Amino acid sequence: MSMKSLLLEIRASVAVIFVLGLVLCGAYPLIVWSIGQVAFQNRANGSLVERNGQVVGSSLIAQNFTGNRYFHPRPSDAGDFGYDGANSNASNLGPLSEKLYDQVKERVAAYRSDNNLPAWVQVPADAVTASASGLDPDISVGNAQLQAARVAKARKIPKSEVEKFVSRFTAGRQLGFLGEPRVNVFKLNLALDQRNSR
Repeated sequence: MSMKSLLLEIRASVAVIFVLGLVLCGAYPLIVWSIGQVAFQNRANGSLVERNGQVVGSSLIAQNFTGNRYFHPRPSDAGDFGYDGANSNASNLGPLSEKLYDQVKERVAAYRSDNNLPAWVQVPADAVTASASGLDPDISVGNAQLQAARVAKARKIPKSEVEKFVSRFTAGRQLGFLGEPRVNVFKLNLALDQRNSR
């Protein structure tokens, strides 16, 4: 290859890198960001929830609600103490893991105790296993229904009223056929707090 053709190849390569850099690092992100801001502004900006002018969280990220007054989210393995948005991950424990078996057994016992459930009541899987991200804000409808009595008793309101809140914050299957109906714990707990503050 002659020096002249080598220089032409280098010049063409540099030009392609420059053009792709402009398109992929400039134009494409700008287009995607613009579409997000126009069509999905709330979700594109983190679905942040404000109360009294303060951001209290995101409806897309689980928080560790504790105490009998609150519906509890799925367990989390994100970060050392769970629910760490900067450290989203799963435990990566397989179905034959003794550690996972012991962890689930312990969680089942705690769930039964917290919600005063007899031994014959089946504990939902999402109540005792962490999601892949460790930040799933939703629980199954069955999980929410089993927690309703505890929350109602702690808040001193009728269980039927708590169940209406659960129904209000239950989302159906995505596109009508994907996944299962789910309850957003963060939104549900905030709504119950607002109801109690009236």
